[in-house]
Amino acid sequence: MSGKIQPVSGAKPLSMWQQYGPSEKTVRGIVIGGITGGIEICITFPTEYVKTQLQLDERSSTPKFKGPIDCVKQTVKGHGFFGLYRGLSVLLYGSIPKSSFRFGTFEYLKSQAADERGNLSPVMRLLCGLGAGLSEAVFAVTPMETVKVKFIHDQGLAQPKYKGFVHGVGCIVKAEGLGGIYKGVTATMAKQGSNQAIRFFVMETLKDWYRGGDNTQTISKPIVGLMGAVAGAASVYGNTPIDVVKTRMQGLEAKKYKNTLDCAMQIWKKEGFFAFYKGTVPRLSRVCLDVGITFMIYDSIIEFLDHYWKKQ
Repeated sequence: MSGKIQPVSGAKPLSMWQQYGPSEKTVRGIVIGGITGGIEICITFPTEYVKTQLQLDERSSTPKFKGPIDCVKQTVKGHGFFGLYRGLSVLLYGSIPKSSFRFGTFEYLKSQAADERGNLSPVMRLLCGLGAGLSEAVFAVTPMETVKVKFIHDQGLAQPKYKGFVHGVGCIVKAEGLGGIYKGVTATMAKQGSNQAIRFFVMETLKDWYRGGDNTQTISKPIVGLMGAVAGAASVYGNTPIDVVKTRMQGLEAKKYKNTLDCAMQIWKKEGFFAFYKGTVPRLSRVCLDVGITFMIYDSIIEFLDHYWKKQ
């Protein structure tokens, strides 16, 4: 007997999505998410670079940068325009699996929790987003972010020691072992989990509100992009403090902190509350653009594939 679901006699043939259901949605989430991640990081990386430099520029010592614009000026002056892309290879290598895990996990969890109309309850929007964030944190984001932060931090030294991605990773593993690329895993899980919980909650809520609960209604791409920007902004203000702690835990001076909690306490005592919001402006610009672009690209590819297979 064939493993493929056979339509009832006289009924309309089932589409590929209908035949395979959730597993097909999971696969497309993994594949399309990876493609989407690679495209968006090439567009938004300079703002990520500036955000990381500002977060590493501790308030307790003499600040090296006066702000985002000054950081850009000093970087371009000292390293040229492409200095703003230092560490891109690391993020590019990691962005594809990161987005694959994010969307693949979310699509899988959504397929298990959605109602008959394909919609999620408010609580499940949060939980599905949380699951997506934790998945990407463990399997992709932590090692990627650790290496990226060390690369960017290394550039600020008088004599940078990392000559490239492979050489840099080799130096880190040789000096600290495999655990060296898993620094700040707790903070990263907290950051990514809260990030995606907020983003997917806001995104799914706005989509549901716009379509009036009708999951079959198409939303124009500019509106999807605007919704993504709103979701991105909400996540920035919601979890930038966690992002700052994560960055410090992954920097070259992470050894001075006993653990994630100690890092947060030291920042609070030595630098004050507002130190937890360092890099908010460049992060806000990057994340809004990032999330808006990501959902636009993702939804566009999904619609194209759905349209294509309906014709099969």
